[in-house]
Amino acid sequence: MSYYQAIATIATKYFGVSKAFKYGFNWSPMYRRSNARIIAVSKDLMKIEIRLPLTYKNVNYMNSMFGGSMFAAVDPIPMIQLVSILGKEYVVWDKSAEIYFKRPAKENLFATFEFSNEEVEEIKSRVKSEKEISISKSTILTNKIGDTVYCEVKKTIYIADKMFYKQKNAQRREKI
Repeated sequence: MSYYQAIATIATKYFGVSKAFKYGFNWSPMYRRSNARIIAVSKDLMKIEIRLPLTYKNVNYMNSMFGGSMFAAVDPIPMIQLVSILGKEYVVWDKSAEIYFKRPAKENLFATFEFSNEEVEEIKSRVKSEKEISISKSTILTNKIGDTVYCEVKKTIYIADKMFYKQKNAQRREKI
């Protein structure tokens, strides 16, 4: 168990999963440095909203938001959100990511991360039959009202049955 997992376990007991998720991210050094903040989390973690302010800390040479800030604001959330939704019977890893810049951002940005019940059930069903899968999830960074898209981040996430994953790793180690 990592340091962050231990803190999340304790915080969840006292504050509930949605508050632990929100404040855990907002207070953790790894996420704070992106300048983004989680502003809303649904009780079931199926919907998470962030705000990425334009500040002197993330303005680039061209006086627009640094692309690395946009990526850092989005990067950890879908994977950790899915880990929290699926539970301990699954292994979830980020596999790859692509970022597409649509236009220079010169204002605060916002993003929403959502999983539907249907998506979660499909993931569980596929993992049950295939043992390991990869899914793609896209997130867009927009202005506050959502009518201007500045950036899209596409992530590929690996999900496996935990027992299958352990057996697969054991077989790999035997070959070495």
